[in-house]
Order: sequence, then C-alpha cells, then structure tokens
Amino acid sequence: MNKEELVQEVAKKANVTQKETAEVLGALIDTIQKSVAKGQRITLVGFGTFERRERAARSGRNPQTGKELKIPARKVPAFTAGKKFKTVVNGK
Repeated sequence: MNKEELVQEVAKKANVTQKETAEVLGALIDTIQKSVAKGQRITLVGFGTFERRERAARSGRNPQTGKELKIPARKVPAFTAGKKFKTVVNGK
C-alpha cells in the first residue's frame, strides 16, 4: 500500500475528504520526523514508538576491493511495534 492508497482508505473510514486526510497525514509524518530528529521519543500506545538511536563508529570492508574503511558514527531513526500492533499482525 502506498501513501495515496492509505489516504483513500483512511478518508473512507473517517468519512472525511481525501484532501483533508492527505493534509493530516502529511502533518503527522512531518511532526514525527522533526521530533525524532530532535531526539524526542513519540509513543503511540498500541501502535508503537518512534525514536532516534545512536550507531557507534565501526570498521567495515569495501566488498569490491576488500580494503578496510572506517564507518562514522551516526544517528538513525528506529521504530518499535507496540503490543497491540504485534497481536494484529500475528492474527490473534
């Protein structure tokens, strides 16, 4: 399912226009991205938690040449599914 299909489905279930749904979904995604970038955790009970994690610097290898290289530390977004979400996915 892509974003357009999601907008259509949510608009149908919420009985609002697709334009309104697209605006709300866009605002939600933008807010989550900016909050996580600042280091804040966003917890949606039953759905999951969005957070920023630190990935330590490490060494790796170039697969073509075999030459060792250093991979710098970085911050990465992470999502952990909530209990209800996991239950729904498992069909229970």
